Amino acid sequence: MPLRPLNREQVWMLPPTLGELISNDHPARFVAEFVDSLDREAWIELGVGIDGEPLGAPAYHPRALLCVWLHGFMTGIRSSRKLEAACRDQVPYLWLTGWQHPDHNTLWRFYQAYRDAMRRLLKYTVATAIELDLIDLAVQAVDGTKIAANAAGDRTYDAADLQRLLNRTEEAISQLEAQNEGGDDSPPPRLPEELQTAKKLQQRVRDAMNHLTQQEKMKRVNLTDEDAQLMKGRSGIITGYNAQAMVSPLNPETAKGSGMLITAANVVNSASDSGQLVPMMEQAEELTGERTAVTLADGGYHTSVNLEAGVRRGQTLVMTERYHSELRGPYFKDNFIFDSKTDSYICPQGQRLYFRGLRRTKCGTSRAISCLQGFEDSVPVLLGLWNMHERCPYRTRSLDWLF
Repeated sequence: MPLRPLNREQVWMLPPTLGELISNDHPARFVAEFVDSLDREAWIELGVGIDGEPLGAPAYHPRALLCVWLHGFMTGIRSSRKLEAACRDQVPYLWLTGWQHPDHNTLWRFYQAYRDAMRRLLKYTVATAIELDLIDLAVQAVDGTKIAANAAGDRTYDAADLQRLLNRTEEAISQLEAQNEGGDDSPPPRLPEELQTAKKLQQRVRDAMNHLTQQEKMKRVNLTDEDAQLMKGRSGIITGYNAQAMVSPLNPETAKGSGMLITAANVVNSASDSGQLVPMMEQAEELTGERTAVTLADGGYHTSVNLEAGVRRGQTLVMTERYHSELRGPYFKDNFIFDSKTDSYICPQGQRLYFRGLRRTKCGTSRAISCLQGFEDSVPVLLGLWNMHERCPYRTRSLDWLF
């Protein structure tokens, strides 16, 4: 079999255009069409100026920089330095920029200045997909994942730890100031480096304490990232955030393939998923303009509040039970029969359990019941019920919150 000649000095007799270097179905073409379809009102809403300044050196067009970032998000390139390299080496980026080479500083300044505008672009992308009938809104699914913050976990403190750290810092500052004031040497024109560091730490601790005081629900604060919270991730306890996403399947007939399209996204510092279901459903409805009939979720979203919200909104919620591992046992909560006349439950052993009060938990408010309620004035009956409850061989297998 003969070999093809290799010539790296080959020249073009008729140089190709930039559009000939990428195929007609390349994703970069969709990015370019989407950005070019934004009218002046859309750019004004995003807060991005597209007219430029009359004086000064020519700047890169916002359309080119936005195309670079959007295609980077699609292909998993989110570093400004890697995007700079892509604008020099990769043909799709060269085509999107018109063979221009913005550096990483230019790319980062654009993203930093219009970060909020980037988030609002999600609404335009979803609206475009709906207009092209690329998405099937018959069903949607929501899920969350924990992402680590750029902050060390050992720098997370509660109010008491912050106060102790502040006391140690102030004591260290006093010692450094005493050492600096002692002796006959003239004072230095600037504070020593050790004292500067201690004062900076003192100010950071005070800011963290103020932040903790202002946020009533926040019990701990991280000195590096005040918004990050301790939560359980796949690799253990991390200092991070809870990222939520709502997706709907692509229409296989028009999209010519399978996949999912994000219709809502948010990042919160609450470790629990249960409080995020309704906000994600509302955001998806706002972005798509439609209320999806069926929403899929896992057991982390299963609460009575969310179920009631689904009924009120007229949306079907399909999710697993929070106590999925206990469904096979006879002492799952659904096996307790409720008697509305006496406001009591009958356990699988035939014993009647009376309403004792409300108990607040992380997931909401639950009803606490017991076989002892209502007989406080009858000591013999009360002791008999208590002994019966203590002798019950299935007591430890029942739901703890019932007693």
